[in-house]
Order: sequence, then structure tokens, then C-alpha cells
Amino acid sequence: MKIRTFSKFVASLVISLLITPFAAHAQEASDALADALNAAWPGMAENVTVMDWDGNVLQEGSNAYTCMPTAPTLTGIAPMCFDSEWLKWADAWQNKKPYAPDVIGISYMLAGDEGASNVDPYAEGPTDDNEWIREAAHLMLVAPAAMLNAFSTDPENGGPYVMWIGTDYAHLMIPIGSRD
Repeated sequence: MKIRTFSKFVASLVISLLITPFAAHAQEASDALADALNAAWPGMAENVTVMDWDGNVLQEGSNAYTCMPTAPTLTGIAPMCFDSEWLKWADAWQNKKPYAPDVIGISYMLAGDEGASNVDPYAEGPTDDNEWIREAAHLMLVAPAAMLNAFSTDPENGGPYVMWIGTDYAHLMIPIGSRD
């Protein structure tokens, strides 16, 4: 009887050790999915594809948008939903590759973000000279550089502004919510 009880214990332990990493991964995927969907508007969220930043599909979708959770290089929250042009932008930004849009693309960040430099696409935190800005709910547009030149780069101007001007990742920020 004691051998049988010990065998059951060992079997339970082995199964637990095998399942735990999968359960932890499933929880991480669930958290990433919820984070990503926070960037979408309700009608979009129903049929959007959700991917993590490693390209793993967390939810298959049928509309033209892909939502991604907060990038691992960012702190706080900053989930994003992209159209196909923004997916090209995201790949270029993540991999530090050249990017030059020839069409307009739109991205939604309806959960806002907890901070980014207005001048340095790879800043990891605020410094005296990187114009760190927290943004509430906003849209972002990528467009050919000539189209962006008509806009301010000042995030305090009360309207749209260009972030990361002079880089391949320049884009128009369009605030739609109030900052804290």
C-alpha cells in the first residue's frame, strides 16, 4: 500500500512539474492578449488578430488590424493596434531597420501609454533632454515624411504632433484623451 501511495505521489509530482510551465505560459499569453485588446475600440476587438512581439499569434482575427501587447522594451502599458502599414513600421522599429512609408497607415493606442521619448525611438526612460511624454488615448499615423512636415513636434501644443522627427520611425501622434 505504501509503495502505491508513493507511486501516486511521484506521478502527481511529475505531472505537476510538466504542466506548470505550460500553465505559466498560458497565463502570460492570456495577460498579453488582454493587454493588446486594451488598445482597440470595441468593434475592432471582436475580430482582430493579436500577436506578441515574437510573432506568436494569440488570437486569429478576420479584420485588417493586428493588436500587440506592450512591447517588452517599454515599461508600463503601451498596447497598440496596427493596420498593415503599421506592421511594417513595427517590424522596422523593433529590428532597427530602415522604414519609409509611401502610404498613410493608422494605429490605435486607446489605453494610452506610460511614457516615451518624443525624440529618441529607443529611449528606455526619461532624461533631461529626451522630451519624455506620457500620452492618454491616441491615434498614430505614419505617412510619407513630406506630409509630416506641416505638423508641430511639440506635444504640448494642444493637438497633433510629430514624434521621432528626423528618424525612419517618425509618426503623427493624435491625442484623443486627456493626459493625467
